[in-house]
Amino acid sequence: MSTLTIRIPEGKHARLRSLAKARGVSLNKLIDELAAVALAHHDAETRFGTLAARGSTTVGLALLEKLDRLSSGTEVPRRLKPG
Repeated sequence: MSTLTIRIPEGKHARLRSLAKARGVSLNKLIDELAAVALAHHDAETRFGTLAARGSTTVGLALLEKLDRLSSGTEVPRRLKPG
């Protein structure tokens, strides 16, 4: 474990304390959870960017169209089709 000192406006600090209290966790635990979310978001963006750079625009757009059809109910996924 390491210690991190940050400077933030008092209003933001008060809001974070309130949020931690509402969630029933310490301020330290809340900051740890928020940092984990920020890092996961960054990792996902980085991974997506890497995959997008080596991927095919045509295949990607076809996949998005298929996902749109699946989410609108106009197409049934293969694994759910009677066999």
